[in-house]
Amino acid sequence: GKLPMSELVAMCEGLGFSSVKTYIASGNVVFSTRAREGTVKAKLEEALHNYAGKPVGVMVRTAAEMAAALAHNPFPNAAPNRTLAIFLDAPPPDDTLDTLSGRKNEEVALGVREVYVNYGDGMGTSKLKIPAAKTGTARNMNTIAKLAAMAAAI
Repeated sequence: GKLPMSELVAMCEGLGFSSVKTYIASGNVVFSTRAREGTVKAKLEEALHNYAGKPVGVMVRTAAEMAAALAHNPFPNAAPNRTLAIFLDAPPPDDTLDTLSGRKNEEVALGVREVYVNYGDGMGTSKLKIPAAKTGTARNMNTIAKLAAMAAAI
């Protein structure tokens, strides 16, 4: 089952993170910690694995990285709800754009540790496959803007 956001807050607080806040029920959590990214990721993945009984991937970004992901959106004039950043653990491979399939009019561009996609006609009808991003997690620009603002306010 899905992890209730209240449980996610309690889990993060239990790991020693502070100023914990969640945003919409899709696993977005903002908090303060002095721990490094790798430590935060490992602790959260272990706690979520224990909770869910199976591996759960976690992507970690600093407040500055979230702000940069928003600022570097290569499609600033496109509808923000149809423009996504797919967050990855590492920089997208050099062949990311060469390995796309099912592309119609979607625009795809690479970020630092993101793959940006503008789904001009919406995601519902898209057949786009991005092999390099299959382990990533996607958020639209509205959500990224909100999370960046929440993180900046801590």
